[in-house]
Amino acid sequence: MPKKINLIKFLCLLVYLGCVSANTLHYQPQQIHLSIGDEPNSIVVTWNTIDNPGKSMVEYGINGFILTASGTRKLFVDGGKEKHSQWIHKVTLSDLEPDIKYIYHCGSNLGWSAEFFFKTFPDGNNWIPRIALFGDMGNENIQSLPRLQEETQRGLYDAIIHVGDFAYDMNSDNARVGDEFMNQIQSIAAYVPYMTCAGNHEESFNFSNYRARFNMPGQTDNMFYSFNMGPVHFIGFSSEVYYFMNYGIKSLVNQYEWLEKDLIEANKPENRKERPWIVTFAHRPMYCSNENGDDCTHYETLVRSGLPFSEFFALEPLFYKYGVDLEFWAHEHSYERLWPIYDYKVYNGSYEEPYRNPRAPVHIITGSAGCKEGREPFIRKIPEWSAFHSQDYGYTQLYAHNSTHLELKQISVDKAGAVIDQFYVIKDEHGSYTKTD
Repeated sequence: MPKKINLIKFLCLLVYLGCVSANTLHYQPQQIHLSIGDEPNSIVVTWNTIDNPGKSMVEYGINGFILTASGTRKLFVDGGKEKHSQWIHKVTLSDLEPDIKYIYHCGSNLGWSAEFFFKTFPDGNNWIPRIALFGDMGNENIQSLPRLQEETQRGLYDAIIHVGDFAYDMNSDNARVGDEFMNQIQSIAAYVPYMTCAGNHEESFNFSNYRARFNMPGQTDNMFYSFNMGPVHFIGFSSEVYYFMNYGIKSLVNQYEWLEKDLIEANKPENRKERPWIVTFAHRPMYCSNENGDDCTHYETLVRSGLPFSEFFALEPLFYKYGVDLEFWAHEHSYERLWPIYDYKVYNGSYEEPYRNPRAPVHIITGSAGCKEGREPFIRKIPEWSAFHSQDYGYTQLYAHNSTHLELKQISVDKAGAVIDQFYVIKDEHGSYTKTD
């Protein structure tokens, strides 16, 4: 009997010294982020655990954790050699009071996160959404993150829009780079909705890391969807369906049909009156003046002109027809503002005020948040349709003041947060540009 007890003590000592592997379980929530839900006045909380705790819960409230919501979890297995796996949890908080600060934490009885907070949107359209937009932000050289962390937690934004290309790449090192990146942005994304679209760096294993890690509205695997904030109707979609045809044409067809239906609905008189601004975002731009071989440097880009020879699924005429006001893009690791443009022709409102009642959409490229690939150069002779360009690391701020005024600012991280570009888009009426042809 004493020999048996001594053996147990010896094995325990080996475990303590790390000589024998113990079965360690990981139930602690990580990679916590928010998104706008499908239901009115709802927020989706998403997080990951290494092991399955058996429950997915959020405790929340205005003055303490008074309310509890339960959700679902799915096992995600990365496509890499190690088949790195984790559980992704999703809980929807419904029927939230408008314009109220809530505190919350997420997890289960086996482990809870730290306490976070978020503020719900006011009702209706008579308020000013404040949004930071950027693309191409990686795990390395993540230049814009510190300023965005501070500004978000100080309450300067109502939402973040990440215009494709995450982590570089989320599947790298058997998805560990993706894990680290999601933990890095938690200090932003756990406080405001972090809205996304897919970029080319998400392509591996048919965008599996991107599809699994986020929960955008619309039940379309985060690839295309829309949401409303104040006087703005936002549309996020995938430019990548034009470039990765190895996954088939069905995704492109479905997205295009959905886009037109969404634009038709947004342009119904009662809806356009309620939310007059239509703003789109996707990763690869229709135009750019960068000096590289990217598609936007070619005259007939796929997103703009559609499939070669047929021009099927061309988005520029679609957005022109349905009066899209503002189009955000990334992919180029730089910032560029265009004059109002359609088919390479500038349609300024006037010489003195080009963005007052423009006769075509306004394009912004905001892909300079910071990644390991560095900055993108520009060609020597900038085209006449390009109004402003910069290689500074930074991000864009959008303020939707009312039904007539949108304000945009470009923040330079290189210049310690200085505003290097600022302008207003002013419209007395909204709708199809074909009326002005």
